Amino acid sequence: MLDGVSLAMDAGDAMLLTGPNGAGKSTLLRVLAGLRKPDSGRILWHGADAFEDRSMHARHIAYLGHQEALKPGLTLTENLSLFARGRPLAPALEAFELLELRELPARLLSAGQKRRAALARIVLADAALWLLDEPSLGLDARAVERLGEALALHRRTGGMVIATTHVPLPLPEAGALALPGAPLEAAIDGAWGAAGAWA
Repeated sequence: MLDGVSLAMDAGDAMLLTGPNGAGKSTLLRVLAGLRKPDSGRILWHGADAFEDRSMHARHIAYLGHQEALKPGLTLTENLSLFARGRPLAPALEAFELLELRELPARLLSAGQKRRAALARIVLADAALWLLDEPSLGLDARAVERLGEALALHRRTGGMVIATTHVPLPLPEAGALALPGAPLEAAIDGAWGAAGAWA
């Protein structure tokens, strides 16, 4: 399914993965995150094989899947504290306008609020590479704007982003990798202000 896929990224880069359902977008993100070993080929981080030391590789990665990974009985603050490693929560909460919800149990949050909480968790991870599977899923226009601000800040400070999407994302000057079945032109047009593509 992912035969022949090859990509490389530098600090500040962003890439959009596009393709029809079943093309392997989510699978590729899981492989890059070290959650699934590739049948062939290698994942390298600064020249080192990611699967030789998965725990070390995991320190560089923040992964957002379709599930929000929130414990329903814990408050938003308690949930995010599990990922914060002692870092202050306020900046991540503020980034996604969640401060007023911080003491609510996760089970009382709406779908959009849970998605914003999951994105706050990504910010808190302080990882170099963000792997985001449909990050705008369930977000309203204001939350997508906030997502764009977080993505821009991450890239300005040398972070990298790889995201799957079926809708436009606020990722200007993102590269594009169209998995089989997706025309490259559609991938480029899907990024707000995208200025080129590479694979």
